[in-house]
Formats: sequence, C-alpha cells, structure tokens
Amino acid sequence: MGKFMTVQEAAEELKVSRWMIYQLIWASEVQSVTLGRCRRIVRQSFDAYVSGLIDGAA
Repeated sequence: MGKFMTVQEAAEELKVSRWMIYQLIWASEVQSVTLGRCRRIVRQSFDAYVSGLIDGAA
C-alpha cells in the first residue's frame, strides 16, 4: 500500500461517489495533495477517517 491514493480509489473503497470524496477533502475530513493536475489523498489520513467512522458506529 502506497502513501497516496487516487480519489477514484478512495471512492471505490468506501462505495461512494467521487463527489463525496471531494466533499470530504473540502471539509478537511481527509488530507490531500495536488501533484501537477492530479489530486491524491494521503493514505494515512484516509485510514484515520475510516477508523473514526468504525469507532463512531460501535
């Protein structure tokens, strides 16, 4: 697993739309970086967000 993931990969993992992932980015729920014209999500930030969802559901 790399340090970064694409918006599409994040959307597929959560089974949501890319638009939802962009909303998470804009709300600062997950961190992302721009490399040229490409947006990449920081894997550690994404994993922390998912862990928070799981902890909140328990």
